[in-house]
Amino acid sequence: MKKMMFAAAIAQEKRNDMSTQGMNTLARERDYQAISERLSRMEPQQAARWLSLQEEELRFAVACKMQPQQAEQIFRCQQEQTTQGGYLHTGAFTLAKNRIFWLMALMVSGMITGSILAKYESAFAAVPMLVTFIPMLTDTGGNAGSQSSTMVIRAMATGEVHFRDLFVVLWKEIRVGVLAGAVLSAVNFLRLLLTTPHSAEIALTVSLAMFLTVVMAKTIGSLLPLVAGLVKCDPAIMAAPLITTIVDAFALSMYFKIAQLVLGL
Repeated sequence: MKKMMFAAAIAQEKRNDMSTQGMNTLARERDYQAISERLSRMEPQQAARWLSLQEEELRFAVACKMQPQQAEQIFRCQQEQTTQGGYLHTGAFTLAKNRIFWLMALMVSGMITGSILAKYESAFAAVPMLVTFIPMLTDTGGNAGSQSSTMVIRAMATGEVHFRDLFVVLWKEIRVGVLAGAVLSAVNFLRLLLTTPHSAEIALTVSLAMFLTVVMAKTIGSLLPLVAGLVKCDPAIMAAPLITTIVDAFALSMYFKIAQLVLGL
């Protein structure tokens, strides 16, 4: 009996080795559809182990072609394996290499924010109180965008959302942005009326800017991960910092444009 079990285990191991060799060939050929079909027939743990050894681009492309239920099973196994030490076993140089390009690009693009502030220097020189609300606007926009980005990335990883669902996702997030922006703006307007009773125009300016910022941030936050997947970039590394840069630039521009209209600057 033991010999039979041992022989069966050896035969299974040989089949696994042959399957792995075939998968590696498909990986070199970038045949993502064939890889996804092979992985669907494998045990989720085995499929997760093989995927964990591949590049981020391949893992993401394969996940997008799998059935949602199968992708979710493999994704859960990958999460368990990653929790057990995938991140800890990755060298600092590799982590830095994967992130440094976007950090460098965003550091340079961050100069846009400085140029916008310089352009509207006369506005906050005339009404210094406007400056105090800038961190609140940019932080709220960044948080709103990150929420949408995280939800879309998770849906993409499980195979629920693909690039072809772009307009469905955008329409959903725009509606979420309108609802969330309306509530945040209303609460913020009332708060400012109570704390600055003689500045209803400033309260209106800040609230309108917040509404537009949240709607835009939700839209950009849902769009960028899908675009990243289309061009085979890692959305987790690219989307979040890029959202912050775009939202900051938009929020400041809208804020001071509204201030000029409402306050007559």
